[in-house]
Amino acid sequence: MRVVYKVLLGLGLSSCATALFGSSTLSTTPAACERPVYLTFDTGHMQVAPLVAEVLARQQVRATFFLANEPTRTGGTSLDEVWAPWWKSMAQQGHVFGSHTFDHVYWLGDTPDGRFLMRPSAGPQTGKSFTWTAAQYCEELGRSAKRFEQMTEQKILPLFRAAGGKTSPALLRAAQACGYEHVGWAPAGFLGDELPSEQYPNTVLLERALRNIRAGDILVAHLGIWSRRDPWAPAVLEPLIEGLKQKGFCFATMDAHPTYRAKIQATLPLSPKAPDEVVVPLVSEASAPTADAAAPESQAESEPIDVKTNESNN
Repeated sequence: MRVVYKVLLGLGLSSCATALFGSSTLSTTPAACERPVYLTFDTGHMQVAPLVAEVLARQQVRATFFLANEPTRTGGTSLDEVWAPWWKSMAQQGHVFGSHTFDHVYWLGDTPDGRFLMRPSAGPQTGKSFTWTAAQYCEELGRSAKRFEQMTEQKILPLFRAAGGKTSPALLRAAQACGYEHVGWAPAGFLGDELPSEQYPNTVLLERALRNIRAGDILVAHLGIWSRRDPWAPAVLEPLIEGLKQKGFCFATMDAHPTYRAKIQATLPLSPKAPDEVVVPLVSEASAPTADAAAPESQAESEPIDVKTNESNN
């Protein structure tokens, strides 16, 4: 694939090369980051994923991705064999990764016997409610980690983001007992890609983010939201990155966040450096963190709405 990319460039068809494969490189040595923000993505329908990768490469920004095996636009899933080369390429470029539960499983509540009431929005048990023990929840977190290692031969960080950001103290303790720390997002870091575009057009979301984001904020967006008619990415992503840079912000991954850095450094080997040249492959599917109380994926509600499909989990 790299040979094809270089041939296109040699023929003067740089625009074709970029359209097919994205920008080819990320800098191997990130600049010192004194006013960081932490850009994170949860999985989604994946149609915009190649465009997101292209923007990140062009802007020399590394991000943190939280992985669940969610349905895609073409009938597959976000962690299937179609997407495995894309994830491997993203890992090679120096992005970092955490678990989002394999079947995007929502916590609904704690039970008196110490279990958790859960409901997945992906996988064979979609929409069904059941109870899990702490060990079963840990197993679910580990499924994403195992699949990521199969795809990339790398390990995820000991971090997770609960589906919808919904947790309880007991659920967090259970995850910590098996080595995972939870990552939410800052109130201003909810970038709004789950909101209906009729009420929240991209121009409004961009202006709001540029006005409110502060240094240290964790930002959250998705690799495709089914219910949003006017996709947020890449229309907002690139001007947001450029606007934040102009305001003096820089971008860091979650392994550099002060809340998590020491734990990660103590439990994981050093991350491999990105190679001098990485090609984004063509895919066939063409601050302590807090949840935003006004966001659809908010910890304030006990009965979640799956905003990624615009369908209730009830």
